Amino acid sequence: MIQPTPIPTHWYNITADLPVPPPPHLHPGTREPVTPEDLAALFPSELIAQEAATEQYIEIPEPIREAYATWRPAPLIRAYEFERALGTPARIYVKYEGVSPVGSHKTNTAVAQAYYNSIDGVTKLTTETGAGQWGSALAFACAKFDIELDVWQVAASYRTKPYRRHLIETYGAKVHPSPSPLTETGRKLLAEDPDTPGSLGIAVSEAIEIAASEPNTRYALGSVLNHVVLHQTVIGQEAVEQLRNAGEENADIVFGCAGGGSNLAGLAFPFIREVLHGRAKTRVIAVEPAACPSITQGEYRYDHGDLAGFTPLLKMHTLGQDFIPDPIHAGGLRYHGMAPMLSHTVELGYVTGQAIDQREAFAAGVLFARTQGIVPAPEAAHAIAAAAEYARGLTKPEVIVIGLSGHGQLDLPAYQAYLDGDLEATS
Repeated sequence: MIQPTPIPTHWYNITADLPVPPPPHLHPGTREPVTPEDLAALFPSELIAQEAATEQYIEIPEPIREAYATWRPAPLIRAYEFERALGTPARIYVKYEGVSPVGSHKTNTAVAQAYYNSIDGVTKLTTETGAGQWGSALAFACAKFDIELDVWQVAASYRTKPYRRHLIETYGAKVHPSPSPLTETGRKLLAEDPDTPGSLGIAVSEAIEIAASEPNTRYALGSVLNHVVLHQTVIGQEAVEQLRNAGEENADIVFGCAGGGSNLAGLAFPFIREVLHGRAKTRVIAVEPAACPSITQGEYRYDHGDLAGFTPLLKMHTLGQDFIPDPIHAGGLRYHGMAPMLSHTVELGYVTGQAIDQREAFAAGVLFARTQGIVPAPEAAHAIAAAAEYARGLTKPEVIVIGLSGHGQLDLPAYQAYLDGDLEATS
C-alpha cells in the first residue's frame, strides 16, 4: 500500500517556471490580448484572474479543499499484475481519478468553478460535455453550491451514452443533445445535417450562446483554459509525492490521454516542474485518438475554441474549429484543439504527442481490467495502450506513471462492441 499524501493546499501554476511565457489569448475582433473585461460576461472574477496568473502557487480556498476531501488524495497504484501480463521490467504506477463521486478527474475543476461562481452570486451555469464526465462533474458541483445547470452533450455521446445523461439529471441538471434546436448555432447545423454526430466545438458554442443571452448566467468550460489546467494540478502534485513514498526518486516517463488537455496537464505539469528545477529527466507523452490527432497532425496557431467563434483566439495545436471527428467511443477526446498551456509545453519540448486508434485502446483497457480489476474509461485506455506498447519494448527497469482519468463502468456498451468485434478503428 503506497502511503497517501495530504491534499494539496495550493494549485501549481507552471507559467511561473517556464523559460518562455505562453502566448496570450487574443480578442477575436481586435486581435489584441484579451482583458478581464472581455471575459466578464462568461466567467467569475477569480477564474478570470487565474486565467492570466503568473504566481507559482495559488491557494485553494477551504470550501474547495473540504469538497476535495470526499475523494482526495486519489490513490497511486502499483500495477503488479499488469506488469506481469506485459512481461516488462518496468515498474508501472497508475494515478487513479476514478474514485471521485462521478468517477473522473473532472470533479477537481468542477467544484472550484461552481464555488467561484457561487461567491459571485451566479445562479445558473451552462456548459458542454462529450462523454458526459464533465457534465456529470459540474452537475455534482452545482448541486453542492445550489446553482442551476444546463448541459449540451455532443449528439454522438448523447445517443450512445445514456447513463452519463441519467447521472447528470440525477444531480439535477438539464441535458440537451448538441446540436440542438434551442440555439441559433444548433438550428443552423441541424438544417444542414439532421444526423450530425456533433462535436465539442459545437456544444461549446451552444452553451456560450445561451450564457451570453441570459441574465445572471455564466459559462463553465471543462478543459482547455488555463484556470481549468491549474485546478487539475492536484493530481500531479499528489502523484509526485506518492511516488516518493513508494521509494521511487522520479518517474522516467508519464503517459496521459489528451483531448482538451486538462487531465494530462494536471498530472504532468508537477512532474515537468521537477524537470524545470533540475530534479528529474521525466518525459511526458500526450496520447490522443487517431480520429482526432490535434498534436500529431494539427497546426500550432491561433484558433477559436468553438465552432461559432464566440471564444477568444487561443494559441494551440488545432485541427480547425470546424473539424468534426468520427464518433469514437472516447467522447471526451473528440476536441479539435489542445489546451494552450499544454500546446506550449509541446512546443518547448517537454511533452510529445502520440496517436492511438480506439481498437488498440480497448484492447489495452480489457487487459488492464482483467489484470488489475479496474475498467478504465475509453479515454484513459488510450494512455494505457501507449504505456503498454512502451513497456513491452523495455529491456531494463524504468518507472512509468499512467494517468487513469476515470472508470469505464458507464461505458460498457463500447467495451462490448470491442469484444463482439464490432468496433472500427476510428469510428
